[in-house]
Amino acid sequence: MAKFLIGLLAGLALAFLSAVVVVVGVLRLGERPPTVPARGILVLELAGEIPERAPFTIPLPFFEENTPLTVSDIWRLLRAAETDSRIKAVALMPGGVRAGWAKLQEIHADLERLAKTGKPVAAYLRSPSAREYYLATAAGSIGMPPEDLLDLKGLRAELSFFKGTLDKLGVQVEIEHAGKYKDFGDMFTRSAMSPETREVLTSVLDEIYGQLTAAIAAGRKRNPEQVRAMIDEGPFLARQAHAKGLVDSLVYEDQLFEDLEKRTGGARLGRVSARDYLKSVSSRDGQGGPNHVALVVAAGSITRARETGLEQDAGIQAPAFVRLLRQVGEDAAIRAVVVRVDSPGGESFASDEIWREMNRLSRRKPLVISMSDEAASGGYYISMTGDPIVAYPGTFTGSIGVFFGKLNLRGLYDKLGVKKQLITRGRFAAIDSDYEPLSPAARQKLREGVDDNYKVFVEKVAEARKRKFQEVEPLAQGRVWLGSQAKRLQLVDELGGLDRALELAREKAGIPRREAITLVVYPPKRSLFERLMSRPTQSLAPEWLRTLLETWPLAVSQSGGFMRRMPYWIDVK
Repeated sequence: MAKFLIGLLAGLALAFLSAVVVVVGVLRLGERPPTVPARGILVLELAGEIPERAPFTIPLPFFEENTPLTVSDIWRLLRAAETDSRIKAVALMPGGVRAGWAKLQEIHADLERLAKTGKPVAAYLRSPSAREYYLATAAGSIGMPPEDLLDLKGLRAELSFFKGTLDKLGVQVEIEHAGKYKDFGDMFTRSAMSPETREVLTSVLDEIYGQLTAAIAAGRKRNPEQVRAMIDEGPFLARQAHAKGLVDSLVYEDQLFEDLEKRTGGARLGRVSARDYLKSVSSRDGQGGPNHVALVVAAGSITRARETGLEQDAGIQAPAFVRLLRQVGEDAAIRAVVVRVDSPGGESFASDEIWREMNRLSRRKPLVISMSDEAASGGYYISMTGDPIVAYPGTFTGSIGVFFGKLNLRGLYDKLGVKKQLITRGRFAAIDSDYEPLSPAARQKLREGVDDNYKVFVEKVAEARKRKFQEVEPLAQGRVWLGSQAKRLQLVDELGGLDRALELAREKAGIPRREAITLVVYPPKRSLFERLMSRPTQSLAPEWLRTLLETWPLAVSQSGGFMRRMPYWIDVK
């Protein structure tokens, strides 16, 4: 009976999969390239996450429409719109954007550049937060509904501490770290911020707030002091925002498009979505000539996880990413490489494997590092090739430090009535046991490893940045820096985004400015069929759950080594 049920379920699953493949095939056969009107408005709607790496795609209209555009997608379509005579205006419509400040700075700069071509760029906001309003300041005009709220009231940073909860559970987290700012374990071992944590977060908040007020001041023709005074009065009802000059008009969506038509000559304009326009642009890919530049995306936590079949969907897995770098290095058609890093770091030894292959790639191809929202700890480590590093003012970087953590669950086991007995051979055989605390000798053993790992990290930074160890070490200590601070400290070379990184890659490869380049993104997008044909992994879990599991100390204790990772999540709201 059991075999019959298994066979029946397998048959049903196969039939369902076959039906999906047939439907997808039929849809693909009947799919026509999107049509861009001769006189059109490009509608750029942004919501939720804006990833660096392309998510897997489901080739059905509803799912495609809800698949987020990547940073490079947005960059590409806005670049194309600059010179496309069919695009007469752009309507920016952000809502519920959850991207980091560095990605927002990339899109802001891209919109500013497009606006300078003379094409009208109008922003339309619905219940905007500071993130959406920041993007809108790049537009020539900002509108919002008459009955709405502009939630612009400043910024805050929050830290949660779990020591009290863990004490009640009988769980002890033991952390050894190098660098006084490498405070990863504080959320589990303290009940409040350390002076060092408060120092760093205060510095970060001041810097981002300064960048935000400067952007608003430039976009709204005010000075930063006036903007700070206005923000202190927020949030604003729509009419209050209009009276303060924070928005230009209180209109409904149809009125916004009518106004854009008037500003472009009065004739009716067709609307083209960002996704359809991107497809139109992508259909012309390959016409940029033989100058291929690879954009290699390194996004997510760094691990040493083995082959899973879904390695592209599960952060930066060292074996798969090393293989990808080798593929790019061996491709004779690739003239230069930009590695786009968006990573908080991760496993120490996995970071070192990737660092090695990055340096090998640097010897084969002209290489430039482009940092996204975060390129910290292991993410900064893999960037140490000696090649130019371009970061945004709002990039989280640095965090040059190392930690090791383990869980002692004995108190929890006692509460549950669980007993363990250990028989060991070897002085430190139980050093990673979840039933024994660290002895002084075991702690010293770990201390030696952490300190050595830290020393190697600083040495590699010093060598890549062409500085002395004694100059770099005071800037290390596990401290997180913003890109604007890192530039002043010479931890990065320039402030900028994809444009500047590509300019540097072009210069290093000797590609004349008059010659076009074709950007080739690695890893490429994968379809639903390709994913279904792969073995399942933990990457099938929701993003929030994967992030929690990566940060929870159990992940540390199971990773089997030292960690080069950001000390905490930083999400300035």
